[in-house]
Order: sequence, then structure tokens, then C-alpha cells
Amino acid sequence: MGKVIVHVSMSLDGFITGPNDRVGEGMGEGGERLHDWMFKDSTPADKEIMDEWLKNTGAWIMGRHSFEVGVGPWGKNPPFHAPVFVLSHRAHEDLVKEGGTTYMFVTDGIESALRKAKKEAGDKQIMLHGANIFQQYLKSGLIDEINIHIVPVLFGNGKKLFEQIGEKVELKKIKTMETPGAVHLTFRVVK
Repeated sequence: MGKVIVHVSMSLDGFITGPNDRVGEGMGEGGERLHDWMFKDSTPADKEIMDEWLKNTGAWIMGRHSFEVGVGPWGKNPPFHAPVFVLSHRAHEDLVKEGGTTYMFVTDGIESALRKAKKEAGDKQIMLHGANIFQQYLKSGLIDEINIHIVPVLFGNGKKLFEQIGEKVELKKIKTMETPGAVHLTFRVVK
């Protein structure tokens, strides 16, 4: 079975969105700056990171908020190209998009979403998307690897990645790479 992985861009002061993330502005005010290393200022090394993570991902898990703020901008052919399990308190019919992305809504908890994602992903990894989902899976000891792409900007406000972890989590650094747009850190979660 594949690993449960997180890739997230983060400001130096720990924010993964700018202030006021909402429908129509999913990254918050000024938050798109966190993705410049992937798109606007991307180097061959940055592209290699993205290509590797997308090629090796067999399923995604995200929260309802991430879905709601992203489904519009992601359009008819979202970037996932794999099944996406959306954790929600409200049931919803599957939503099929182009490129192999199907949003499936899971109302019976994070473990159920993970079981379904692992079944779909096979030997490929399961990618988590969104701060709340990351925090729930980390607290439950279900994450294998964390990839943080630290962008040289201070937001001062927004959504924090590590805000609700609760208790100490040991990490082992397994890779560090620096490009002009970000410092890329990879950690294995010690279990």
C-alpha cells in the first residue's frame, strides 16, 4: 500500500493561505504567492518535485472547505487526475470531471476515507489536501510523510498549518532542497 503524504506550501511564519480564504479566493488575500515556486517562478528542480508527486499519487483526500473554495477555480479538468475523497458532514453525489478526477463524498470519518483512498490508489501514495484534514490525520497517527515548501514571505495572518496539532509529533528529516522560490523539506513521521 502507498504512503499517506502531504505536500504544502507555507509562508515562513507558518501560514498556508493568506487572510480570508473563501469561495472565490481559495488561497486567501495574497495567498497565491505561496504557489509562485510551482508556476510563476518554477525552475527545473521545482517542476521535478511537482511531477514526482503528481505521478506517484493514486488518490487524494480533502475537506469540504478545500473542495468548496477550489472546485470553481479548478474548473472542468482539475489538477488531481485521480479519485478525490471529500470529507464532509453532508452527503453529495459523486462529481465526475475531466482528466480522471472524480470527487467522492465521505461522511463516515477519516479512517473510512483513508480505506477508500488506499483501495483506489493501490501501490501509489494518498495525498492529503487542506489544513484541517492534515491536522486530523496527523493527530490520528495516519500520516507517513510531510513535504513542506517554505516560501520566503511573511503573511502575519491566514490559515496556520500546525495550529491544532495537540501533542508532540516526532519527525525525521529525510530530504532538504533549496530553489530560488522555496526551501523544500521532507520529513518522515516517526511512529
